[in-house]
Amino acid sequence: MGEALQVVGVLESLEAIAQYVKGAAKAAQLDPAQAYNLRLAVDEIATNIITHGYEDAGLTGEIVLWATCTPETLTIHLEDEGKAYNPHAWQAEVTPELCQQPPEQRPLGGLGVYLAMRSVDQFRYERVGDRNHTEFVIFRNPS
Repeated sequence: MGEALQVVGVLESLEAIAQYVKGAAKAAQLDPAQAYNLRLAVDEIATNIITHGYEDAGLTGEIVLWATCTPETLTIHLEDEGKAYNPHAWQAEVTPELCQQPPEQRPLGGLGVYLAMRSVDQFRYERVGDRNHTEFVIFRNPS
């Protein structure tokens, strides 16, 4: 489904990442809500990779994106060499009560990852060697 996109892991790369995701969503003929949710999820995780996986860890590196499309799904893959993280750890910390608290009373962190995971039909993460691999799956023909 087109070529991969390789960008430097800096905040200025977020626009190129968003454009890549928009193009993949258009090519896969996602509806506008699906395309928006996918962009939201990828942007949140890419931002976390850049700020926490690279900048906060004192590292530099790249992010590689590619898309795969089947008749049933569009999958966006993100791969980076930033600090290892477990996005699923945040899921357990986000409760309905936490979501109902006023923003100034909530602890910092976690809600963006939770939102990203909830914005797509399937969210997968694994650490393979020294690389983080994240997949965002959207079902093209929801039933």
